Amino acid sequence: MPEVLAIDFGEENVPSPAIRLDGLVLERGGKAVIDGLSLDLGPSGVTAFMGPNGAGKSLTLRLIAGLIAPTAGTIHFAKGRPLPQQIALVFQKPVLLRRSVRANLDHALKTFGMARRERPARVAELLALGQLEALADRPARVLSGGEQQRVAMVRALAASPKYLLLDEPTASLDPQATAAIEALVMRAAADGVRVILVTHEAGQAQRLADDICFLHKGRLLEAAPAALFFQAPKSAEARAYLAGDLLL
Repeated sequence: MPEVLAIDFGEENVPSPAIRLDGLVLERGGKAVIDGLSLDLGPSGVTAFMGPNGAGKSLTLRLIAGLIAPTAGTIHFAKGRPLPQQIALVFQKPVLLRRSVRANLDHALKTFGMARRERPARVAELLALGQLEALADRPARVLSGGEQQRVAMVRALAASPKYLLLDEPTASLDPQATAAIEALVMRAAADGVRVILVTHEAGQAQRLADDICFLHKGRLLEAAPAALFFQAPKSAEARAYLAGDLLL
C-alpha cells in the first residue's frame, strides 16, 4: 500500500488539500506508466481525471485507494490514514454478489462492522437513495447495467466514506441511467464526500467537476478549474484531446 502520512498542509487560512500525491512513479515491465505525478487535491468537491486511454487515470485511482503500491513517491492524507471503509472505489463494471439487492447492501454493512440491529434501517436508506426500493428483492446480477451501477454506487456510500473514487461509472450507460448516477455523485459531493472521477465525457466533466486534472503518458500536464480548462486549456495535448484529435 502507498505510504500514507498525516501532515499539516499549507498556510493559515488556506484550505488544506485532502490528498497530496508527491512524485508518484509506477513502473510496469520496466516502463513508467505513472511518471513523477505530483498533485494536490483540495478538501472538497469533485475532481475529474481526463486524458486519452493509457494516460494513467485509472491507475492513479488504484494508487490512491491502496489497491496497488507505487514504485516511488508518496500519498499523503491530510487527516491521517483512512480506514478501508473511508475510501470507496466504484469500477466501470459493477462487481455484485449472487444475492438480492437488499442482501448485497446488508453484506456491505456487515463487512463494515455495523451491528445487525442497525442494518435494516440503513439498508432502507440506501435503497431510497438509489431509488431501488422496487428492486430490493431481485437478484442484483439480473438487473440492467444502469440498475447494477446504482446498486454499486449506494453500496459504496453505505459506510459514509470520506473519499469516493469513480472509474468511468457511466461508460456504456444510456442517458437516463447516466443521469441517475450523476445525481448520486452530486448528492455525495453535497454531503461532503471528496469525489475523484475518471471520465472521457467532456459533458459529464462539465456537469459534475469543480476542477480538471489532465493526464497524458502518466504525467500531469494540466490542473485547472473546470470552466477555465474547457474554455482555454493551456497544453497543446489538452487542446487536441478536447478537439477529438488522436494523441500518441
